[in-house]
Amino acid sequence: MVADKKLFYLSCILITIGIVFSYSLTVFTVLFFNYSEFHFFARQLFFGVSGILIMFFISRLDPDKKNSERIILAILIISFIFIIILPFLPSALATASGGAKRWIRLGPLSISPVEFFKIGLIYFLAWSYTRRIDDNKKAIKHEILILLPYCIVATIVIGYIYTTQNDLGQSVISFFLILALAFFAGASKRLFAFGILIIMMVGIMVIFSNQRRIQRIASWWGNIQDAFLPMLPDWMANALRVSTNTEPYQISHSLNAIAHGGIFGEGLGLGTFKLGFLSEVHTDFILSGITEEVGLFGLGIICFIYLWMILRIFRIAGRCEKKEHFIFCSGIALLLLFSFFMNAFGIISLTPLKGVAVPLLSYGGSSMWAICIGIGYVLMISKKVKL
Repeated sequence: MVADKKLFYLSCILITIGIVFSYSLTVFTVLFFNYSEFHFFARQLFFGVSGILIMFFISRLDPDKKNSERIILAILIISFIFIIILPFLPSALATASGGAKRWIRLGPLSISPVEFFKIGLIYFLAWSYTRRIDDNKKAIKHEILILLPYCIVATIVIGYIYTTQNDLGQSVISFFLILALAFFAGASKRLFAFGILIIMMVGIMVIFSNQRRIQRIASWWGNIQDAFLPMLPDWMANALRVSTNTEPYQISHSLNAIAHGGIFGEGLGLGTFKLGFLSEVHTDFILSGITEEVGLFGLGIICFIYLWMILRIFRIAGRCEKKEHFIFCSGIALLLLFSFFMNAFGIISLTPLKGVAVPLLSYGGSSMWAICIGIGYVLMISKKVKL
């Protein structure tokens, strides 16, 4: 049995691209904090190489044996425990960002438990949905009763993540996975639509519960309203119109970096907006930094590779004989797809920016390792699939 080589090579290519840009895009941060020239490059090289080894090791496991299940189950339990205790850890053991503790400090490394929790959550949903949801048509009331325990537990756990880590982006992704994978497991379209409605209502409540969040949404809408209001009746357009706001600092420089790159870019290492104008360019705004240096043409190639990798995972999912494997592979593909588009739409102001990194490309070890674990399991499953 041989794992899918194309998926492995596509993942390695994206990891390599991320390593290259971890050197190119971090020049200002290196100078500002007086780091070594190769500080970010060396760390991302370590994360990338170790991530590839993780993928390779997991892909060698037998999907029919319990050892493979125990590893990912341990990841789910350990990450969940760390999420619970993270807010109570002293500052010497926990790294804060945005006023909330999000990383556990282990020597020179900082680990984000929520990244690993998402992979464990996908596995748990695949295992549980297989036993709870079937393809037989049922009344929507019966479907709601089946999913109600998931919704209650998810609301408590994800709500805890949101309140303690102030991380709306990860909470949105987790809720999306719970709903989408229920649909993949056989839930009806009516339930899916009902779930979308509930999530939208909860999202609106979360937004309007915080004045700062209201201002950010109003600022975002103020900058894109002219593209939509002319299509609406006058009375509705007048009701929805907000006073024009100045474009947010980060979004403004993100759009300028993309425009400055043009078709073929300024050249690798020759971008200017990374020089103090666009912060977090190697993490949240990596697509903007990449576009300035390699242009829309280079970005198009990267997007093609990325989407090819996701389609490859969906292809493996579609040919799985076990429903549990089908749901898990679909969940990993959806996680990659949703994270990519949340970031891409955010940096061009199509949606509010939520600080979601681009898997395998953005700088960071937790996201890299977690995604490599997920892809490693997909590779393991691919050995049982006739491609």
